[in-house]
Amino acid sequence: MTLWIRCALLLAVALLQTSAPAGGVVPQKKVDLIVIEKSQHIMMLTGGGSVLKTYSIALSTVPVGAKERVGDHKVPERKCTIDENKPQSRFHLAVHVSYPNATDRARAKKIGVDPGGEIEIHGLEKKYAWLGSLHREHDWTDGCIAVTDAEIEEIYPLVAVGTAVEIRP
Repeated sequence: MTLWIRCALLLAVALLQTSAPAGGVVPQKKVDLIVIEKSQHIMMLTGGGSVLKTYSIALSTVPVGAKERVGDHKVPERKCTIDENKPQSRFHLAVHVSYPNATDRARAKKIGVDPGGEIEIHGLEKKYAWLGSLHREHDWTDGCIAVTDAEIEEIYPLVAVGTAVEIRP
């Protein structure tokens, strides 16, 4: 192989590494908002008004409608925040969403039900980790937002407690 071909190959490899597609690249900007579009089954991490990364997600077994009570298998639809990082979760990793809030509790009390809770963005249960992205073929959570284990490993260090979350229908 001539010197010219070697140099061209090295240059091509260097260019490919610096311009890799966003699919596998972890955003370097601070995530200040997580937007979940339930109808589209996507979650976007945004920072400074720009979408940094988009993920396909699995939702709860009843993906349409806002959470009203424990056991309704729905994801809330409203603005909230990340209020806890959970490294020790039954799922690979998880971040907890601030549901229920005072309004949710008051509404539930008025109609005589428990508002539920434990809404998270999480990876897979250890026994189902082998499924990887196949888990998105069906909505399966109990009110949560699920991504692959590799994706939650990207998301977890980028999302601080206090990060805003907007869950849309």
